[in-house]
Amino acid sequence: MSELGSEESEESEAPADLGEYDGERNSEGERHGRGKARLPNGDTYDGEYEHGLRNGQGTYRFTNGARYIGEYRQNKKHGQGIFFYPDGSKYEGDWVDDQRHGYGVYTYANGDSYTGDWFNHNRHGQGTYIYKDTGSKYVGGWINGNQGGAAELIHLNHHFQGMFLNGNPMGRGKYVFDSGCEQHGEYIHPEQAKEEEEEEEEEHLLLIAPKWKATDITKVTLWTPSVEQPPSPTEATQAAAPAEEGAAERAAVAAVEEEMPSSAVTDESAEGGDNEPSPHEVYSEALSPAKETEEEEEESREEEENKEDQEDQGLAR
Repeated sequence: MSELGSEESEESEAPADLGEYDGERNSEGERHGRGKARLPNGDTYDGEYEHGLRNGQGTYRFTNGARYIGEYRQNKKHGQGIFFYPDGSKYEGDWVDDQRHGYGVYTYANGDSYTGDWFNHNRHGQGTYIYKDTGSKYVGGWINGNQGGAAELIHLNHHFQGMFLNGNPMGRGKYVFDSGCEQHGEYIHPEQAKEEEEEEEEEHLLLIAPKWKATDITKVTLWTPSVEQPPSPTEATQAAAPAEEGAAERAAVAAVEEEMPSSAVTDESAEGGDNEPSPHEVYSEALSPAKETEEEEEESREEEENKEDQEDQGLAR
């Protein structure tokens, strides 16, 4: 990233050497209003003046190819403005006393971009950095130009949510994958467990990237088409039991009906056929043999009783 240097420092227009000027002046002879100037170092300015100083809207061109188009206040970039750097990068946003300060968008020479807060010429506050080559982007906090604080690092098919320090993830966080899987864990320093370290060694350790240690991985829930599933063996058994019972009952009823004469009114019986006995006749015929047997037994008993009486009378004589 281009920093404040010769490409952003305009030549001071001191009264001793103002260079060439073509434009409006006030009653005191100062550059005042609209005008064009060529400074001694070759830079040019085309814009507004107030009491001899660049003030208002104007365009400043540097000899190295840099260019600023925006607002000025007392010879300094102040307000809204666009700065085109010699390397092809560009900043568009707020300026305060010649520094990027407020909210702005910086497009870098390699195609990367930053959109967010600025403070004293550095990325500071909340902002989004997009990496052109990979399409990844960092969304979150910034401290003095470095990634710091709570943030989200978004990649093509997953993203990381956690804390950052000096441009590196630090502490607890989680990776969220587009498939629905979340991997929780913590970024720790390789030498974090060691307590006995000298100050120089500790400073050296800050240059080593922390390592990711996963502690928990959620299960992936896969999508499946909505189709009717066959019943489980238990459900099938429970469903078959009532059916089997019903079949057994129907078989028993059928067997009873086969053994017993049917009393249903058929077409033939309804017509009064002579060959078919009525139910009453069938019942009477079934009872008649039993009735005859009882009568014969009764007569036999009476004969035996009469015979015994006659024997008893003969003995009495």
